This record gives sequence, structure tokens and C-alpha cells, in this order.
Amino acid sequence: MGQKLLSRRGFLIVLAAIAVLATTPALAQESIKIGFFAPITGPAAADGASAQHAVELAVKEVNAAGGIKGKKVELIVYDDRLNPQEAVAIANKLIEKDQVIGVVSGSYSGPTRVTAPIFAKAGVPMVAGYAVHPDVTKAGESNFRNGYLGTVEGAAAAELAVKTLKAKRIAVLSMDNDYGRELGDGFKARAEKLGATVVSYQAYKFPGEREFRPFLTRVKEANPDLLFACGYYNEGALITRQAKELGLKVPIVGTEGMDSPKFLELAGPAAEGLMITTNLDRDDPRPLVQNFLKNYRQAYGIDADMVGASSFDAFKILVAAIEKAGTDQKAITKALMETRDYNGLTGKISRFIKGEAIKPVQIQVVKEGKFRRHSIIDNPEVITPAQ
Repeated sequence: MGQKLLSRRGFLIVLAAIAVLATTPALAQESIKIGFFAPITGPAAADGASAQHAVELAVKEVNAAGGIKGKKVELIVYDDRLNPQEAVAIANKLIEKDQVIGVVSGSYSGPTRVTAPIFAKAGVPMVAGYAVHPDVTKAGESNFRNGYLGTVEGAAAAELAVKTLKAKRIAVLSMDNDYGRELGDGFKARAEKLGATVVSYQAYKFPGEREFRPFLTRVKEANPDLLFACGYYNEGALITRQAKELGLKVPIVGTEGMDSPKFLELAGPAAEGLMITTNLDRDDPRPLVQNFLKNYRQAYGIDADMVGASSFDAFKILVAAIEKAGTDQKAITKALMETRDYNGLTGKISRFIKGEAIKPVQIQVVKEGKFRRHSIIDNPEVITPAQ
């Protein structure tokens, strides 16, 4: 009798345990966790908010359509504050505590490049939205970039400057950080290859530089016929305004860091005519693009930018790979490698080469206070990274 009671009690305990497991959020089987980090606070908060908002829109779209193979996506969000040390801690949390299937970086090169080896070692696929440094993809085969390698974007700006705008004497004003060095070096190398002369090359401190008149005075003294200025929205706006104040009457070509409503707000009328290399064409007629621009505006009361669009695409690219491969991380990496002719918000990716997206570079120009289409750079020699 005692043995029967014991066995019955044991059976009930097992049933109770099964019931608990079925109702507690061991939700790894009920949802697919995707990690996300961006500078949501700190000196790049406007970009971080843009990246987060766009990815949250993408998550809503995916979940409203039934999720991935019937499972909802759960986005695990962290704020790296544009701090590489913070980003390292976040990477370890996403891997060990959150046990995410994959990761989207909506952050800059500094935080992204230091996390890249951590995700690669763990075999966790990461797709960076727009960080430009080569170390992001060099860290391992599971790391991918939706945006442009810095040297590619810099070279595209040189194509615009020399081939389209016919510049022969060019001044470069860049940032003394990963972003600025990569774009500045890429621009200089391509411009000189095309026969132009770089008559002035200066780098300013980031973060913290606000007084650009000494740099711009030296630019003016060098007598260029074009200025290539690399910066984020704050620095870009200050450079643009102070150049106008000093009477520097040459075309200015900027970079994707200026692709922000915040830049247009801060630069004001001085931005008129500025051209930038970027990852978003507002005048692309495809419904994918126009719906995103409309939905973003309705949701957040502000125009979308390159940062948001690039992060949106990074998330959707990762989702497409999970839909194809399931949740095995090696299979997801393989699916990303096999991506062909992906019809993205920021353009068609023909393929990835060692994690780098091959697609045209967009050129936008400020007209009547808005970014509008100028042209595209699709020269294979420029948009295909050197291996």
C-alpha cells in the first residue's frame, strides 16, 4: 500500500512539474529572441532612437504577419550609450543571459567592432546596420554588414566629387575616430586615383569639437574647389553653418552621418545644396520604401533617416535568414552567406562577400530643407570591397 501511495505521489509530482514547465516562460520555444543595441542615450541619442524605432516597426510588421514560422519575435533592447565598454557587457548579456538567436547592431563602429569578436566566438549571427569599420566583419564569418564599408562610402564620395562635380582641388575635413579615418582614407585614395589633388587634409577631435572656424580658415587658404566633410549630425551642422559664415563658396559633400532630421534642423538654410553619400533614397518609388517613410512618420512624428532604414534592413535580413534556416545559428550564418538579390529598403543587395553587402551607394542633396535624390554610385570597382 505504501509503495502504491509513493508511486502515485511521484506520478502526480511529475504531472505537476510538466504543467509548470508548460506555463512558465521557458519561452525559447514560444518566441524567437533577437538582440539589439544602439546609443539610445548619450551624444548620439537621436541616431540611437532612430535605429530603435525603425527596428521596433520591423518587429511589429513581422509579428503582425505571424512571426517567424508561427513564433513571435521578442526584441531584447540595450543602450550602449556610444560606449565600447558598455557594449562589451551588453554582448555578454545577450549571449549568456538572454540566449538570443541573433543580433542587430544599430550602433556606431566603436561599440560594434568591439562586440564583433564576442559574437563571432559564440557563433551568434550579427548584422550591423551601418557601422563602417572593417573589423566588424573581419572578426568572424557570422558577422555581416548591411551598410557600406567606410572605404567604400569614401570612394563613392570621391566618384561624385571628381567624376560628377569635376573637382580637381579638394579639401578633406574628417573626424579623428574609426568612422572618420575610414571614410577619409577611402575618399583620398579614390580621388587621387581619379586624378584630383587633395590640397588639405585635417582631422578634428570627436567627441567635443564645436569650433570649426580654424579648420575651415585653413581650408579656405588652400583654395579648393570642393570640400569633403565627414561628421555626424551635430558636427556636420556646425561645419556647414560655419563654412557659410566664413564665406567658403565651394560645394560640400558630406557623409551618411549627416543623414538625419536633426542635421537639417541644426544646419538650417546653410544645408541647402549639400550632397551626402548615404543608404536611403527618399524618392525611391517602391512601396517598401514609401510605406516605411509614411509609417515611421505616423508612428514617431519625425521623418525617417538612413540610420533607421539601415537598422530596419539589418533586422529584416536576419529574419529572412532565420525563416530559411530555422534557429540553428550555423544554418542562419550559412543562409546569410547565400543571400542573393535581397530587395531591401536601402537598395538591392546582390550578395554578401565576406559579410559585406554589395549594393549601390545613394547620393542625396538638400533641396528646400529636405533630402532628395541626386544620383547613385554603382561602379563595381567602387562598391565591391577589396579582398
